[in-house]
Amino acid sequence: MKFLPKNGNIFLLVIIIACIITFFNFVPIGLWITALFSGVKVKISNLIGMKLRRVKASKIIYPLIKATKANVVIDISELEAHYLAGGNVNNVVDALIAAQKANIELNFEMATAIDLAGRNVLEAVQVSVNPKVINTPKIAAVAMNGIEVIVVAKVTVRADISRLIGGAGEETIIARVGEGIVTTVGSAQKHSAVLENPDAISETVLKKGLDVGTAFEILSIDIADVDIGRNIGAQLQADQAEADKKIAQAKAEERRAMAVAVEQENKAKIEEMKAKVVEAESKIPLAIAKAFEDGNITVYDYEKIKNLQSDTKMRNSLSD
Repeated sequence: MKFLPKNGNIFLLVIIIACIITFFNFVPIGLWITALFSGVKVKISNLIGMKLRRVKASKIIYPLIKATKANVVIDISELEAHYLAGGNVNNVVDALIAAQKANIELNFEMATAIDLAGRNVLEAVQVSVNPKVINTPKIAAVAMNGIEVIVVAKVTVRADISRLIGGAGEETIIARVGEGIVTTVGSAQKHSAVLENPDAISETVLKKGLDVGTAFEILSIDIADVDIGRNIGAQLQADQAEADKKIAQAKAEERRAMAVAVEQENKAKIEEMKAKVVEAESKIPLAIAKAFEDGNITVYDYEKIKNLQSDTKMRNSLSD
């Protein structure tokens, strides 16, 4: 029992064990050992600093091991700085290794700048080594004879590492190729010329230098499919004829409305004239009575007037 430590020694032993456990939990010793046996010299202080800066050590150490094995010299502080900036450290290291194997000039600063710009730097290196084919959607163009031609093209591009920062992407390439196809087909006299020689489209479009200001170099433009669409010229003529018809109908309706208005006006004038006649006829008896009173006419004259009126009514009835 004399070998048992005293109470003070037990307390000290517990503290030492707790410190060792805390140290191993705080510092990734296993990761440090892996780096050491992989030929990567990493200080314990670096791992502690990463822990304090809330940097996941594995996101730095494993890419650094890959770079060291591929003879790509990278400082651990640079990788940590890129990680803290929100970059993809593993992607950048893979891109640098691929660029070195393919003899493509790409340094760490440029690779991190491309990565932070939002582009996939590894994919850019891969596309620079192995060109990529971009399929355009169906592009409709109209020849001079009014026939619509629908074209689908395949654009083979190679990434230009030096133009990745600030260079336009695939959408710009597709838009420019579409514009070139529309211009080329539109300048053709007949749609049959396009169908007979579709290569003329790619040759004309390639001469326009569509990759200027983009992150790619266009290697070739191949016409994958050419179809006949609508007869735009005939459709436009039909639409014009329909529009002319509606204009003519509107003018005819206007003339009819004017005729109706004139007719109504004439009827109003006739009614006005009839009213005046009735008014005049209503004054006749008064005039006759006045004439009798003044002695200007006799009964014999009055009878002659009545007979004249009867004859006039008879003639009007016969004419009706």
